[in-house]
Amino acid sequence: MHSVTGSRAFVPAPGRPAPRLSADRVRTAPRMPAARPPVRSRADAETVALLHRTARVLLADVPRLTDRIVALMKEREPAYRSPSLDPREVWREVHDSLSNNVRSLVHPKETRESARSCSWRIGTDRAAQGFPLDALLHAYRIGCTVVWEQLLETASKEDPLGARSLVHVAADVWNFVDEHCTLVAKAYQEVERQLAWHRENRYRILVAALLDGTARVGDFPEAEEVLGLPEQGRYAVVAVKDADAAPRAPHPAKVRGGLRTVWHTAEATAHAIVLLGDAGTEQLVRDLVVPPGGRAGVSPAVTGLAAVNTARRLADTALRTRPAAGEAALLDERYPEALVVSAPDLGSALADRMLGPVLALEPADRDLLLTTLDAWLEAGGSARRAGELLFCHRNTVLNRLRRYEQLTGRALDHPREVMELSLALSAHRLLAS
Repeated sequence: MHSVTGSRAFVPAPGRPAPRLSADRVRTAPRMPAARPPVRSRADAETVALLHRTARVLLADVPRLTDRIVALMKEREPAYRSPSLDPREVWREVHDSLSNNVRSLVHPKETRESARSCSWRIGTDRAAQGFPLDALLHAYRIGCTVVWEQLLETASKEDPLGARSLVHVAADVWNFVDEHCTLVAKAYQEVERQLAWHRENRYRILVAALLDGTARVGDFPEAEEVLGLPEQGRYAVVAVKDADAAPRAPHPAKVRGGLRTVWHTAEATAHAIVLLGDAGTEQLVRDLVVPPGGRAGVSPAVTGLAAVNTARRLADTALRTRPAAGEAALLDERYPEALVVSAPDLGSALADRMLGPVLALEPADRDLLLTTLDAWLEAGGSARRAGELLFCHRNTVLNRLRRYEQLTGRALDHPREVMELSLALSAHRLLAS
């Protein structure tokens, strides 16, 4: 009554990879639900006896019926016209299913469970192959229709008048069909759910392995197939964290411009592997939409999946340089800050050495000097431009700079002292809290 396909049944749409999963890769074998209590037939004993006799005739004619059903499947259901199907295997499975179901008409009590098991197995196998469920159920109903028509034809030859009584068992036959279609669908959906879980879990495992550096060279072909990330592509990694320090998953950022992006969230930080192609990291920062209150760090570009772990560490470093809320820090533009956060003990020591006397001042004086030093460095050492930034005269800026030199014994006309001051100010800003 039912038809099934071979192991090469599913033909994917153009450009879509064929499923690599199979039923033996689901977490647990799906269990067939218990049978419903049989519905008491309204047919009398004579009609039931006629049904049994005609079903026995059909059992002897299963090969011919199989040929007919397979031909109708190919004619009426496009999925069965695939050139990848093995005709011999399709025929054999139709034959087995048909034998099981016709035999259940003759010995319903003895063969009910074996017939149900056959339908359940069909559903699990086809789901694992990715064969369309609607095509599967359509083929099942084609087979059942052929069997019912053959029952009527055989009964009419034996007893033309008595054959009319088979109408009383029609409900029994179609209840049987409904039960087995439901079994096929439930088995299919259970395996489909488990295979979806497997695919999603494998996806997460691959992304995590690339980010933490535990991926092996042998994993790269699968990463290309499953994640769409070529082994020798150009990549950057984005690290995103919410302003809230609570260990919860941050809202993922969005990347405009169509760049291939694969996300992974662990604890309170989300990471994205971004396939750059010909784009630069500056474009990635422009296209990155950071959620409100969130902050992001972007690594330099790297080549190859083997370098993604390095990019992830650099993205984390960029994130630790504390970009403004809602913005992204590109590491290529923040190396001094990155050096400070990468060696916080050294950064703190440098801040004490270059700013210790300033930090010991009263808060108002301290903040005024620190702000002036920041503005002067921002202005490239120009007292005039620093005054414009601070809304004061250049001489006021120069007086404050001389005070810094007096307090610390440093000379701001010495390039090395200026470099150390710049790093010390970054260290104070990044490590003080």
